[in-house]
Amino acid sequence: MRTEVCERFGIEFPLFAFSHCRDVVAAVTNAGGLGVLGAVAYTPDRLEEELSWIDDQVGGRPYGVDVLVPSKIDESAEKAGRGEAGLDAMLAAVPQEHWTFLFQLFEKYGVPLPDFEMAKSTRDAKGAGTQVTKEGATALIDVSLAHPIGLIASALGTPPPIMVEKAKTAGIPVTALVGTAEHARRQVAAGVDLIVAQGGEAGGHTGEISTMVLVPEVVDTVAPIPVLAAGGIATGRQMAASMALGAAGVWCGSVWLTTEEAETPPHVRAKMIAAGSRDTIRSRSRTGKPARQLKSAWTDEWEGPASPGALGMPLQMIVAEGAMRQINKVAESGNEGARELANYFVGQCVGLMNTVKPARQVVYDMIEEFADAVERLNTITEAD
Repeated sequence: MRTEVCERFGIEFPLFAFSHCRDVVAAVTNAGGLGVLGAVAYTPDRLEEELSWIDDQVGGRPYGVDVLVPSKIDESAEKAGRGEAGLDAMLAAVPQEHWTFLFQLFEKYGVPLPDFEMAKSTRDAKGAGTQVTKEGATALIDVSLAHPIGLIASALGTPPPIMVEKAKTAGIPVTALVGTAEHARRQVAAGVDLIVAQGGEAGGHTGEISTMVLVPEVVDTVAPIPVLAAGGIATGRQMAASMALGAAGVWCGSVWLTTEEAETPPHVRAKMIAAGSRDTIRSRSRTGKPARQLKSAWTDEWEGPASPGALGMPLQMIVAEGAMRQINKVAESGNEGARELANYFVGQCVGLMNTVKPARQVVYDMIEEFADAVERLNTITEAD
């Protein structure tokens, strides 16, 4: 299987795997695809460690990094992020009513509050929130480009000029995700080399247009720039359908969440295995922007009448990700309330994710099913 993106990136299969887990990234790259590490949760030092580990594992095979650089964030967070206090200033920018709501939520579900002194001493272990500023993202871009990556992706919105300039200087292709044809036009004008057309079925930040409608529209809009199809793609049949729509390959994220290597907590993985395609929701409760995730008590409460409403990005991330770390920690000990609250970003293809297997096997299964689907279509054509 050879397409334009295979030739361009030196990969065997036009299968791009987005994951926050370095093990998944390395496994997919070594299996012939191209793994892409989501960097939003990392500090620059931690990202350096992760990329160095991947470098050692893939032996020069291509992989990518995805950096979240939103075009608009909460104004108070932007001001706080410029100061020396960093996370402390952002925490202070969160309204008291949101902390009160969160503490009441913990009490309602019988989840003990975290040790705030311990949390304070380890707060830099994860950079989500503090890295979602221009300054924070720029530091991650610099770390990424210091490694032999094959691409750098802008996860949300048009990549800032500094990202494009630094990547072009380093000879690294820039990729960006879009949810409309108009978004795609803006990305091309910004200098993006590869477009990911992500339908509303996708996990994480996503729009509302379905993959089946979005992909051909974006392909026609940006030609001859190659387009990857994304959004609810978890099988080889869907991969074949995407190529029939004009895509040069596929970009998958959710399907890796139930692999053996994934970072998904066991209790959340169990929820995914049991879930159907209707068990997800687009909610602002985790990041401040609409992001598809598993329905849970967490989404129910933040979308409910008693909620003060989600904050803008990245303040909602500051509140939610810190809370979710405690929820997952307690859930692992069997706390039922924590398990009700626990969730994670995942697309509607969760209904197809029914087994746990190695990431490498997921790649091979998708490619085998893709070949079967193409052969079936060829048989139909010959019969006609």
